[in-house]
Amino acid sequence: MSGHPASRITIPSWAWEREHTADFLRKRDVQALLQFARQYGGASQMAISAATGLSQGRVSEVLNGRKTVTAFEVYERIADGLGMPDRSRMQFGLAPRNPGTFTEPESAEHSAASSLPAPRSPGPGEDAKVRRRQFVGLAGTALFQATTGSVLDMDEIAAALTRYAGGGRATTAPATSLSELTKRTHAAKAGYQACHYTAVAKRLPELLRGLDDAVTGMEGDCLIQVHALRAEAYHVAASLLLKCEERGLSYLAADRSMRAAEDSESPAVVGASARAFTRALMRERHYKAATELATSTAERVDSAMDEPTPESLSVYGALLLSGAVSAAKRENRGQALSLLDEAGAAGERLGGDFNYQWTAFGPTNVLLHRVSAAVELGDAGSAIDYARQVRLDNIDIMERKVTLFIDAARAYQQWGKTEHAYQALRSAEDMASEELTARPVVHQLISDIRTRASGHLYGNVSELAERVGA
Repeated sequence: MSGHPASRITIPSWAWEREHTADFLRKRDVQALLQFARQYGGASQMAISAATGLSQGRVSEVLNGRKTVTAFEVYERIADGLGMPDRSRMQFGLAPRNPGTFTEPESAEHSAASSLPAPRSPGPGEDAKVRRRQFVGLAGTALFQATTGSVLDMDEIAAALTRYAGGGRATTAPATSLSELTKRTHAAKAGYQACHYTAVAKRLPELLRGLDDAVTGMEGDCLIQVHALRAEAYHVAASLLLKCEERGLSYLAADRSMRAAEDSESPAVVGASARAFTRALMRERHYKAATELATSTAERVDSAMDEPTPESLSVYGALLLSGAVSAAKRENRGQALSLLDEAGAAGERLGGDFNYQWTAFGPTNVLLHRVSAAVELGDAGSAIDYARQVRLDNIDIMERKVTLFIDAARAYQQWGKTEHAYQALRSAEDMASEELTARPVVHQLISDIRTRASGHLYGNVSELAERVGA
């Protein structure tokens, strides 16, 4: 038996956005979900039965805690019957019905902020609870920042980056094998792409020290390989520091990556490291220099190969994408679009989306950068149009997927669509909360959205700000 579409229960969109709702959805607490449907949808047991295809007796048993639900097929029927919006489906562990839901210009699921009901006044005893919750949230954030001095503790990374100033390098063969260093470097890169920034930040200092020490104990091809690993590890450090806006340290890490890449004698490794240096230059608003570095290094990678390999083609295309975003930041529309088109041609030659040299390059990544460039050029509508063309299941790298939603939020904010901007950020938080926690630029975006919000949306954005320490 399955529920009938006409029997679906109508629940206000703002009710799905409550943090308490997100909590029980993530836990797949079906009892709480059905109680939620009764409270906010006015649904009787009979109505829930008709909408979900569950027997009324089964509904009663779940509501009373005598039965639990574990079958995936039943989760789907309940979600369909309650008209669960896509972001809530993702929290519930289900695939969204429409992967483009949170990048479409308009959605019937979400009403505009002006149409949301005004927040009700707290009942007896609730005001104190709200104040306690706000105090705990704000105090926790303040304590965390006071303890670390940053969203992530960068002191150990800074010490590893400036180690040459105090000496202390190993003078004997390294204790860590080359295979182990390779494994740890790749784990750091994969962790970064998965948005596991806290774990990566903890492991990087030891990795950087180990790789630097290994230089003194290697020779020949092994030494070349160590330099390539150093380039990768310092690239991770630069990327992480850039996200946290540690500008001086990120520039230093990017420079270390470039120097190690040159020592590796591999044009592909040099090109990969140049991407980090390009971003460091962009962060300092040296957009012309960043674009020139990206394009000249792309030409170097291209000319170094008689026949392009998948690795060299990926690095070449990824450099063009970096140059395009830098040109967009410079408001050089013609150059930005030209570089994007050239990168698109490289993506077509590559023949798909891959992660050679950790570039995540391919046609999908070109489309993601068209979104980013459009945002930088102030073309909010074009950015959303491009975002709607992206197939989320083609993005294997979480960092790239979350960046898409953050760019969509920026575009919606430019467009004055505050509700949509919030929805995009909540989707990003559900996928990788550390991306929002670690990035001051996202904190500023949340603050900007909150200044335009009202009613329940203002409360939701404020809760988001508390959770990420904005």
